Amino acid sequence: MWTEQFKTATFYDFDYTLLRWQFDPLTRLDRKERWVDVPVKLGSNHHIVRVQGHGTTESPLFSVSSDSQEDKEALVAHISDLFQWDADLESVHHHFLGTSLESIFTAHPGTPIVKDFHLYDCLMKVIIHQQLNMKFAYTLSTRFVEKLGTKKDGVWFYPSPEEVADTSYDVLRELQFSQRKAEYVIDTSRLIAEGSLNLKEISSESNDNIMKRLVKVRGIGPWTAENWMMFGVGRENLFPVADIGIQNALKAHFELEKKPTVEQMKAWSTEWEPYLSYASLNLWRSIEG
Repeated sequence: MWTEQFKTATFYDFDYTLLRWQFDPLTRLDRKERWVDVPVKLGSNHHIVRVQGHGTTESPLFSVSSDSQEDKEALVAHISDLFQWDADLESVHHHFLGTSLESIFTAHPGTPIVKDFHLYDCLMKVIIHQQLNMKFAYTLSTRFVEKLGTKKDGVWFYPSPEEVADTSYDVLRELQFSQRKAEYVIDTSRLIAEGSLNLKEISSESNDNIMKRLVKVRGIGPWTAENWMMFGVGRENLFPVADIGIQNALKAHFELEKKPTVEQMKAWSTEWEPYLSYASLNLWRSIEG
């Protein structure tokens, strides 16, 4: 086993990452002991990397460890990118001081973008979760992975695009997927498996280009594309105005009688750029209890 120690340049709320990942029943973690086991796929190899928090939000310190002796450098790079430890959350925090969201950011300093473990995993999750309440959404994604994925030392790995591409719609229908959602999941996986949709490639493009390419895929609309860019790629300037959670958070924050209009949301958000994703995260956080 190897272990590496990491510090971030600015404050970082590691406990919030654990809280967010705890929503997903597939994630193996311990919030009290402050660790999460991250499933990492490098080619055909499946690795498990444990990340544990030892410091505080104001003085973050992490240990990264794994039994996998091979691919150590690639594993460390994946974990660093996943947690976005190079993000300057202090600058983000100061950006929102003096704005209409100052009180929310003061209450939740160092809130990071909590990414999903892999680009493909994230896209499958957001396709499965679209237009569902959170409880049933996670029920479906859990059934999907338990049926088609693999489990190693207590940690679940999502299936590969090739494995899903070879699955019949009826298999997902038996898991309570609608016919349409089963088609979206399997047909999108086929595009990825055959190489016509390269997630790694498009993840380096601009937000506008990613949006244009993804919404051409049947079953992927703007909400799904925005969520993939935020939680898959880690983009910092996304504000999904169609998201009900954000609408409810703004209604509560501005003490409105009804949900804000799209025009109101866009007008308010101009002073939050170029960190709209952090505005979104903190607004969600403000109503999560």
